[in-house]
Amino acid sequence: MAYTQATDAALHWSLDELRATQLARLQDTVRRVYESVPHYRAAFDAQGVHPDDIRELADIRLLPFADKHTLRANYPFGLFAVPREQLAVVHASSGTTGKPTVVGYTEQDLDTWASLVARCLSVGGVRPGDILHNLVGYGLFTGGLGVHTGAQRLGCTVVPVGGGMTERQVQLIQDFKPRAVHATPSYFLSVLDHMDKIGLDPRDTSLEVAMFGAEPWTLAMRDAIEARTRIKAQDLFGLSELIGPGVASESIEARDGLILWEDHFYPEIVDPDTLEPVPDGQTGELVLTSLTKQAFPVVRYRTKDLSSLTPGTIFPAMRHMAKITGRTDDMMIIRGVNVFPTQIEEIILSEHGLSPYFQCVLTQPGNMVELTVLIETLVHEEDEVKNALAADVRTQIKNRIGTTAHVEVREPGGIERSVGKARRIVDKRRKG
Repeated sequence: MAYTQATDAALHWSLDELRATQLARLQDTVRRVYESVPHYRAAFDAQGVHPDDIRELADIRLLPFADKHTLRANYPFGLFAVPREQLAVVHASSGTTGKPTVVGYTEQDLDTWASLVARCLSVGGVRPGDILHNLVGYGLFTGGLGVHTGAQRLGCTVVPVGGGMTERQVQLIQDFKPRAVHATPSYFLSVLDHMDKIGLDPRDTSLEVAMFGAEPWTLAMRDAIEARTRIKAQDLFGLSELIGPGVASESIEARDGLILWEDHFYPEIVDPDTLEPVPDGQTGELVLTSLTKQAFPVVRYRTKDLSSLTPGTIFPAMRHMAKITGRTDDMMIIRGVNVFPTQIEEIILSEHGLSPYFQCVLTQPGNMVELTVLIETLVHEEDEVKNALAADVRTQIKNRIGTTAHVEVREPGGIERSVGKARRIVDKRRKG
């Protein structure tokens, strides 16, 4: 049956109904992982906590945290709460920094996932009957297949292109005339650039709605994309460790943060250093607990994403999470100053004549870490102009962030493009 907001009962719950459901689902999840997953039983016992101790939502703080190291230490199937034979699908991360993190889904999980993504797409402005051009990779990565099945649940026609083949992407957009697109914002910029290259005005395409995710992106990036198109760009948040895309989504009506689907995920914001909770409205690390996952329930998972929680508006019981401003693990410390790629992005996008493509290169020629920001111009420029742009960006980094950086301005196309998540940090420091 196709998804509709009208028949999605949880969207219309009162706060009391939501909290009661969260508590019941949390208690069930904690008991299931304690009984079925050896890691959680050992971790709970070491913490001196038992499922019977979870009597109210605040008691979640008694439970230990999990993180990506937890998943890798139990690779591949050690954290599953159902027999392997009950798994319908297995997904995994790319594993570029070690063993991949493996997650799995029962048939019930897949049904829940499709409905959650359909909910995200619906509030984001995608409509039943739309053609949705899916520019995100398929395979072990959850992004492509997650949105594919969610769009089908909503009643869309999906064009399952995946990433890459930019010239072909543009041709299919012209031929199939999709109203909606799902992509990483950095790769979608490459698609727009190719349209410009062949003389196609992006405003003349059929695209009206974009769902962007899989990487942090700023409001300045949204403004830059919307200025070149007729698109309304919404943020779609998820992570494979929880379910994939479908954890939270921006509303096309309000665009005042991402609505976090608290009937399926219990959120906390903690200080990343002390791990103590911080009040709603204050930025910290997002911690999530799955409430309805059967195959791969996760308790107090440290996402490393920096966000904050604010009261709900469109669906009042559901809190909003602020747009991800960065990650605790992509924070660069330059001469004692915390620097995030999103801060660099905002500066670059405020400078006329620069493209949104950039990389932060870290080196350590001596005892100090050096930051070099590689950027490129929109069109060919003389060296005098590029030097002036570099000086302007260097000054803004110093004035707005408080640290010193080298800035190198290159010609258009001088920075390697990505068909998936943008590679914003290149660490060339000596190891060991």
